[in-house]
Amino acid sequence: MEKQRIRTNPDGTKRALSNRHVQLIAIGGTIGTGLFLGAGSTITKTGPSILVVYAVLGLFFFLMMRAIGEMFYSDPSQHTFVSFISRYLGPAAGKFSGWTYWVGLVFVGMAELTAVATYVQYWVPGVPAWIIEIVFLAVLTTINLVAARLFGEAEFWFAMVKIIAIIMMIVIGIYMVVTHFKTPTGTATFSNITSGYALFPKGISSFVAAFPMVFFAFQGIEFVSITIGETKEPRTVLKKAINETLFRILIFYIGALVVIMSIIPWRSLTASQSPFVQVFQLAGLPAAAAVINFVVLTAAASALNSVIFSAGRHFYQLATEASEKSWVHRHFGIISRNGVPAAAILISAGFVLITPIMSLSHGLLAVFTIVTSISSDMYLIVYTMAMLAHRRYRASADFLPTGFKMPGYRVTSVATILFFAVIFVSLFFISGDAIPAVGAIIWTLVFGGWCYLEEQRSVVVNK
Repeated sequence: MEKQRIRTNPDGTKRALSNRHVQLIAIGGTIGTGLFLGAGSTITKTGPSILVVYAVLGLFFFLMMRAIGEMFYSDPSQHTFVSFISRYLGPAAGKFSGWTYWVGLVFVGMAELTAVATYVQYWVPGVPAWIIEIVFLAVLTTINLVAARLFGEAEFWFAMVKIIAIIMMIVIGIYMVVTHFKTPTGTATFSNITSGYALFPKGISSFVAAFPMVFFAFQGIEFVSITIGETKEPRTVLKKAINETLFRILIFYIGALVVIMSIIPWRSLTASQSPFVQVFQLAGLPAAAAVINFVVLTAAASALNSVIFSAGRHFYQLATEASEKSWVHRHFGIISRNGVPAAAILISAGFVLITPIMSLSHGLLAVFTIVTSISSDMYLIVYTMAMLAHRRYRASADFLPTGFKMPGYRVTSVATILFFAVIFVSLFFISGDAIPAVGAIIWTLVFGGWCYLEEQRSVVVNK
């Protein structure tokens, strides 16, 4: 009966994802390994002020998602938000954004695959990383090749593991606070957050540096929009998924951080150890490290699964927008009998397969770290272009006055663009972030310039 309700799009893809799939994908997209492992580092840099950082960034990411969601609501047949950049900013901007975003996804996938191998080796240290990487990549690629619904099912359970871990930590933490649980660092109480509070306890530079760190923790939140083209009730599901994003951020990020700092005074946190592990160990869970290792393994596998799904759709979008005579269009602008862009998924996974080679050379790993940082910085540029495309959409004939409109558009649109610009500029004042930021600018000028010249040449030829 379920199969009979699945509609097929004109391009051959199937609307197989249900509301529960998309809702959990949306939650999973906001929860990465950064919360489970990196929260201790960000807390020790800014103290309780980290709550302000998460709240501000959560608000602007929500606004960005509302802008992207408004465009998808007007045309839910699209597979990626980059298609709107092509439509409203022109083919050159679309080609630049599409390839830039796809390259960034490949490097994110490589980073997550490396993380997967690291977490698996916690239990089987004798197994070479490259074997673990190939096995995981093969399994997740197969899941994506079979059907969109199977991808959605996998993401549903990956997200469920992360949600259960966070809820467990919050519930245990609240119990410890209510019972005034005694710890080696004092008593669990909410006053640990407000005691001796200062907005910049380690200087304004540390506070500013926290913004890019948290920004990259939120990176990938837009993945949920990429599922809309293959969702059964796209407009209904889209509104629900995006509107609840801010609520999720408040509960899962800010709620978790409040509990952590209530139990362990922020100055007593060990930055190098997961704060989740520290809380569970204080609560008397002897296998805390193993439990959290399983959770972060799930988070990394979830991110990799989403990357394969998203990268495949983006490469397919690039192929369909390419010249009909080009090899990219002929070989990758096609949908398989299963209703997925199989060829585009395979080539994306093929590039991620470079990761096992990286693990054989420390020199390559160093280069990989720099390139990954550059690709992360390029996301800021792509996000900004999506916001600019939204502004063009508002002025176009496609604009739906009764659609899923971005709240306070005249103010919030400009504010979001300016905020992304400020985040990018701040990279130049943070040690270790300036070189990747320069690399992102060079990529934009060189590759963006090439895309523009190619478009101009195409216009002249067609005349």
